[in-house]
Amino acid sequence: MHVNLLKAVAAATTAVCISLAGSAQAASDPLHNAVISASYNGDAAGMLGLDHGFNAEAGSNVSALDPNNPGAEFLSADYLLAFDFAPNGHLTILNNGAIGAGSYNATFDFGATLAAPIAGFSIVDSGVTSGTPVLTIVNSHTIAIDLSAVNWNGDFNALETAIVLQAMPVPEPAAAWMLLAGLAGLGTLARRRQPQH
Repeated sequence: MHVNLLKAVAAATTAVCISLAGSAQAASDPLHNAVISASYNGDAAGMLGLDHGFNAEAGSNVSALDPNNPGAEFLSADYLLAFDFAPNGHLTILNNGAIGAGSYNATFDFGATLAAPIAGFSIVDSGVTSGTPVLTIVNSHTIAIDLSAVNWNGDFNALETAIVLQAMPVPEPAAAWMLLAGLAGLGTLARRRQPQH
């Protein structure tokens, strides 16, 4: 019985540690392991993904987040805009040249790859751009951005936005220690109840 109780304590300790580590990862990197389906001006073929080498081919509008690559995950098929997602939730948009008047709308769907629903989408740094991008949360896993009113004021300028996920309840560190203390107390009690030989 003593060995089984020790195994139970070890399993509970491991579960608590894994739970706390998982919560910390989700909080610091909300887009960790995200797979994104994109469209440009309402057309999936209008977006070219990194996973397909930015080639215009079937499924090229789907790309996984690449935290080790500082380049973009998506290029618009007209090569005017680049979209780079970071694990921390930032989306940096760059213009690859002069952009004239027109319609420039992008939509990004994360499907079921997010740890929590999207709660916020906002501008972090507009850089040297002017005008007003329209940021929209379409649903719990999809965002849209209308760049039609943005003046880029030159080539290769950046507009940085941030995606924020709903806060997930994180176990209190004190609760984990209380659980461990309770299990240790049960172990001590069980040891005292064993008959002495």
